[in-house]
Amino acid sequence: MTTTPTPVDPPDLPDNPAFAQGMILPAAPTLYVSGQNGLDASGTLLDGLEAQTEQALRNVLAVLAAAGTDAAHTAKLTIYLDPGVDPDPAYAASRAVWTARTAVTVLAISPARAGALVEIEAVATIP
Repeated sequence: MTTTPTPVDPPDLPDNPAFAQGMILPAAPTLYVSGQNGLDASGTLLDGLEAQTEQALRNVLAVLAAAGTDAAHTAKLTIYLDPGVDPDPAYAASRAVWTARTAVTVLAISPARAGALVEIEAVATIP
């Protein structure tokens, strides 16, 4: 039995190579990753949206790895962006780090940490 989520892309909705319209999760243990900011291992918040997005995604990947899973087993990312930022650098940064096609929701809402421009949550299966 596979534990990899299966994309659902109805033909009457726009196709997007970066994300799926929906994901079917197989019966498997599920990991919910808390919101990750662009903090490095020392707890320093990186400068700028692009650097923070890349680091937040690396932090998500670290939590996934610690649980024995990876991006390919991730069904959902929720990305919270500060309302004052242009999202394009975040999209470009995410493509540099995130390799899997995943259901994604992006919301313009201020992350709770002062100075944070992005926060990212994930839901993944554990193989």
